Amino acid sequence: MSRPARAFINTAALKHNLNQARQFHPNRKIMAVIKANGYGHGIVAVASALSDADGFGVASLEEAMALRDAGVALPITALEGFFEASELPYFIDHKVQAVIHSAWQVDILEQSGEKGQIDVWVKIDTGMNRLGFPLEEAQSVIDRLRNCDRVGQLALMSHLACADEADSDSTRSQVEKFRQLASETGLPASLANSAGVVAWPETAYDWQRPGIMLYGSSPVAGKSASELNLKPVMTATSALIAVRQQRKGDAVGYGGDWVCPEDMTIGVVAFGYGDGYPRHAGPGTPVLVNGKVATLIGRVSMDMITVDLRTNQDARVGDRVVLWGDGLPIDDVARHADTISYELLCHVTSRVPRIEV
Repeated sequence: MSRPARAFINTAALKHNLNQARQFHPNRKIMAVIKANGYGHGIVAVASALSDADGFGVASLEEAMALRDAGVALPITALEGFFEASELPYFIDHKVQAVIHSAWQVDILEQSGEKGQIDVWVKIDTGMNRLGFPLEEAQSVIDRLRNCDRVGQLALMSHLACADEADSDSTRSQVEKFRQLASETGLPASLANSAGVVAWPETAYDWQRPGIMLYGSSPVAGKSASELNLKPVMTATSALIAVRQQRKGDAVGYGGDWVCPEDMTIGVVAFGYGDGYPRHAGPGTPVLVNGKVATLIGRVSMDMITVDLRTNQDARVGDRVVLWGDGLPIDDVARHADTISYELLCHVTSRVPRIEV
């Protein structure tokens, strides 16, 4: 019998979540963000399920090529653009759009002797202070790109830093800066990430870029995924491989940090940080055993976690355990682990089989 760790990928939920994203602003195009191997779900499987999107956003040419090699014909945008001049022929030949965020990329485009053109998104820094041209340089950069033979269609993009907060002055500032520039240039524009789609209707320009909401996680504080009618896509599961009776005072796991407060039943689950479970998840983090809540005890190890079965006295070896997903929101697990759902999804390792359902 093979090790029971699995990640079940609900493609119907992906389609549902894409439709929910459309409902917020029905007349806008959607660039579905599927970078980082489709947020850990499998980039080709996700693209296939999201074929009703208007385009895809990825991190790199390598991710774009994986989609083209799989026969994906929709527009693809590399959100970090190209990293060196040698990539340009591939962008041109495979019609991959590039986000241009720095002057050195403009220099490469202007100096290139390649034939053909690529469509370009000009990224403007409106307050994230990570990537993008300063506002005061925007018009000169746009003028350079308009006059560049390598550039086809031109569009405008920025990224929101605090849109997950419903009342954010910094987001208001970013929105206003972008609005002025978009109005002045008249270029097709994109500002809304998942949080923008949900909470900031004024960010709905020509293209929206939903990411985490497509996978069934809430992008905004104070609103659960179910309240936004989003469905979990990945359900990470395993099984109990041992059920043990321990005595009061027994220490459980590495370091002996957790001590049994009474005689009790504990379970061992075949899923650990080697599978992508967060090592820093502490006691009290919930799992489901046969649909009933149990909680972590002891430290997470590479291949196993241990759980408190005092409220699951009928549990047996082989019983199904849900780490997150159907019945257990990933956002709840992330909060207990002091992290975000993005990290949990992206960290599920390759040894965990992805099974489409």
